[in-house]
Amino acid sequence: MQDILQEIVAYKRIELKQQKAIIPPTILYNNVEQLLADGTQPRRSMRESLATSASGIIAEFKRKSPSKGWIKEEGKPDVIPASYSENGASAVSILTDEKYFGGNLRYVRIARPTVSCPILRKDFIVDEYQLYQAKMVGADAVLLIAADLQQIECQTLAKKAHELGLETLLEVHSEPELEYVRENIDMVGVNNRNLGTFHTDVANSYRLASLLPKDYVLVSESGISNPQTVRELREAGFRGFLIGETFMKTPNPGKALADFIAQVTQ
Repeated sequence: MQDILQEIVAYKRIELKQQKAIIPPTILYNNVEQLLADGTQPRRSMRESLATSASGIIAEFKRKSPSKGWIKEEGKPDVIPASYSENGASAVSILTDEKYFGGNLRYVRIARPTVSCPILRKDFIVDEYQLYQAKMVGADAVLLIAADLQQIECQTLAKKAHELGLETLLEVHSEPELEYVRENIDMVGVNNRNLGTFHTDVANSYRLASLLPKDYVLVSESGISNPQTVRELREAGFRGFLIGETFMKTPNPGKALADFIAQVTQ
């Protein structure tokens, strides 16, 4: 089977060239520097929100996936993220990859005024340009995927994210990737989905739990559909749980989230 991750990252680099041709880096960077100087953008800590939450649910706005196609093509960024926020999400994850996940960077900008909790820009970040984009549209945190990056690239991006006031969620899938857990990483996520094959197994979180550093907020990502699984993962040390499809495939994702949280915290 073709490695889907390699295909996505290769296309992402092409996409970035196109984006830079439309908005040159110097213009974007200057705009963000002005935003930082103004100090008008509130700081929302995703790390703190997860650490202090009774549920730790990161509700994801995910309209499509490479393995399953459209999940909710009609999903609206001005409706569902707001509903997540209103119904108790500790954070909202918004996919901004368009080709493979049906997302868009502007979805973060659209959702920001209606979402009171932290927003994670979820994408395949391989260039600091994407960090500036995330800051410009109002994201509070970004995802860095170890499988996408060399260690030095990851460290450089994490440092730049902190300079821009963005928190970092480092995603790992295997034991060797734990080497990426260095400075400027705020949260460590275990992806239960293999990004090469898209096979999902929640047991991956349990397998890596004992090897992960105890002073990081730990996040379990993908394949979580049962509140009992969240309770068990919390006992194993996890404080964040990224869930998208379980909510998005329902008629009312916000209500599905509320019902799920009620079962987690009962």
